[in-house]
Amino acid sequence: QVRLVESGGGLVQPGGSLRLACVASGFMFNNYAMAWYRQILGKGRERVAIISAFGGTQTYDDSVKSRFTISRDNAKNTVYLQMNNLKPEDTAVYYCFAHSPISSAEDYWGQGTQVTVSS
Repeated sequence: QVRLVESGGGLVQPGGSLRLACVASGFMFNNYAMAWYRQILGKGRERVAIISAFGGTQTYDDSVKSRFTISRDNAKNTVYLQMNNLKPEDTAVYYCFAHSPISSAEDYWGQGTQVTVSS
């Protein structure tokens, strides 16, 4: 059974930091690129960051460059998103996404974790 379980969300003040984690199971994690998406209430999901299967390449949306860092630990089947200098506009539900190297039919989503940035 495939599972992606996110954790680390919560309420933080502007300028603060959070670290999200996503633990994967049930598929060959090492073969998958992993990404974080977010969805603001009333809007579609947007990709925040993606990391290649072995972590050599990371790509970020312009809105989070220099503030967010995506990383992975293949030994722990875990992908992380370190979020620094958070802004109110970062408030969203953040989703972990596993991008199959073979077929979109084998892509997987986590259940999401809420991040709220507010004073």
